[in-house]
Amino acid sequence: MNLHGLRLFYTVAKLGSVTLAAEKLMISQPAITVQLKKFEKENNIKLFAAKGRGICLTDIGEELFKEAAAIFKVENRLETLIENYKQGKTGTLKIVGNYTLGNFLLPFWVTAFKKANEDVNIEISLMNSDYAIEKIVSYEYDIGILGGDIVNYEDKVDSMTIAEDELWFVVSLEHKYANKSVTLAQIVNEPFIIKKKGSYARNILKSLCYTYGVKSPKIAMEFGELHETLLVLQQGYGVTFCQSMAVREFIELKKLARVYVECKIPKNKIYICVRKNEEKSYLVDKFIKSINI
Repeated sequence: MNLHGLRLFYTVAKLGSVTLAAEKLMISQPAITVQLKKFEKENNIKLFAAKGRGICLTDIGEELFKEAAAIFKVENRLETLIENYKQGKTGTLKIVGNYTLGNFLLPFWVTAFKKANEDVNIEISLMNSDYAIEKIVSYEYDIGILGGDIVNYEDKVDSMTIAEDELWFVVSLEHKYANKSVTLAQIVNEPFIIKKKGSYARNILKSLCYTYGVKSPKIAMEFGELHETLLVLQQGYGVTFCQSMAVREFIELKKLARVYVECKIPKNKIYICVRKNEEKSYLVDKFIKSINI
């Protein structure tokens, strides 16, 4: 079916005038008349009945007008849907993050964004950086909020630094080094409770030991998540090395204590990652701007 002809018919029937339809559509009256006759001929129907002045529809004209109204109502909804999506007002934003950021930063950013964009659906998953990058590249997620060294993934994603976080040595309040300054050689003689191999903090600790020429610490316990590590520390055993955002509240509430180690500790950069060389969607761009990069 010729949708252009259907639109002309619908507009004329709705406004009840070829003149008004011509003004609305910015088409000449003769052009509309020609197109309407062509539409009738193509479909072998007669849409208008001769009945005095004004527009009078035939039976099939009346039925077609009702159906056309439904079609163009759907069209308007689709246009609105597309426009809202382009402006980042609707749609689904899929975010993947690693565990520490997912627990301590991402909830604040997502909540603020959701309050300003109630019609946007947000899906969040937490996993290690290797898996997260693969999920982004395979189009399963739109954005990654990741910490640590992104250099290894530069061929797969584009990344932007959005924040920095310090790495702290942390112990119980009863520990002999609590709130004291010590050397790296002293602290590594203590038993360490730390996240499993591959974690950014653990890799940095290993690098610090190599740089300062001291032995790597004895790993007394290792956990998949930091939560368990902090519970063990509060029982008065061991040292951990982790991101400050994860322990700041514990220290402020005097549940744990820092150890000030005399060495230069690199900060943990936090990145937002998207697929490489791909134009960001309106929704992705809106989220990025909402966290004040």
